[in-house]
Amino acid sequence: MPIASSRTARLSALAVGAASVTLLAGCATPGASEGDGVQVVATTTQVEDFAREVAGESADVTGLLEPGQSAHSFDPSAAQLLALGSADALVVNGAGLESWIDDAVAASGFDGVLIDASTGIELEATDDDHAHDHGEAAEDDHADDEHAEEEHAEDAHDHADGNPHIWTDPVLAERMVENIADGLAGVPGIDAGAVLGNADEYTAELEALDAWIGENVAPVPVEGRLLVTNHDAFTYFLHAYDITFVGSVIPSFDDNAEPSAAEIDALVASIEETGVQAVFSEASISPKAAETIAEEAGVAVYSGEDALYGDSLGQPGSEGETYIGSQVHNLRLILESWGVEPSPLPAVLGG
Repeated sequence: MPIASSRTARLSALAVGAASVTLLAGCATPGASEGDGVQVVATTTQVEDFAREVAGESADVTGLLEPGQSAHSFDPSAAQLLALGSADALVVNGAGLESWIDDAVAASGFDGVLIDASTGIELEATDDDHAHDHGEAAEDDHADDEHAEEEHAEDAHDHADGNPHIWTDPVLAERMVENIADGLAGVPGIDAGAVLGNADEYTAELEALDAWIGENVAPVPVEGRLLVTNHDAFTYFLHAYDITFVGSVIPSFDDNAEPSAAEIDALVASIEETGVQAVFSEASISPKAAETIAEEAGVAVYSGEDALYGDSLGQPGSEGETYIGSQVHNLRLILESWGVEPSPLPAVLGG
């Protein structure tokens, strides 16, 4: 069965389960939802954090994805479809990231306010030739690999309109917060004034974050601003601060893809040629391939608690529990790999 058909069939089955749960809940506790506050469901951990900051006490925000869970290969449970079906608003990252969201909305019966956090943001092209120089070297070695083409076909379709990892640039995160605030302000029953005020306060924090990152990256010579990560999730961050992306362990936007032997060899060669000092794993991805490549190239590897937060925020209590915390964590480690000591955080960020 094709992947898309399989996912649709599963969501249809879950919808039946969600409908049964709804019926039982209605029989057991009639009118239980009466008097409840505004209910908001958010997809990824990043937009959940944004929505919670903006909503404040005006709404209850529930996230579909757990910390450490990627949106690239997600199937909602019956309970999650039930929560979505009864929500007053749904906040999505958009930009093609949540390839499963249309089926989930249809299966759940959601009819509330849909808020696309990517509205108005110009996306980077998915053509990542600029990032994967090692991929060009390996192209002839796997051009006829039909299995590899099938493996990446769904990801290419999902992100046909551009790179969806827009939150990695704090300035674009400000736009996302603005979109979320504008959407929530129009949800019946919500305190629009409080929502817009919360958005202004949080935007000031994001502006301070952007300034702090910029002032720490600027003194580093451009030729020394080099980065190798698990997968190509940091394009907007890299472009915002003029950082060169030497390559990624996984040659895809999709963190479920696997690198070929030729791609691994080419990435090791690029690391040795450019003088990259470290390979960064990501908190939501197995570090094994990154550790192998770092060992072959003779450079440091950042994994475990020192991994970057990319597709997902971290567990409660971790440095990456919030969006701002994840960005501070990431930059401190990147600067460390460049031999740079970061400046103190501004007071608005807890410094």
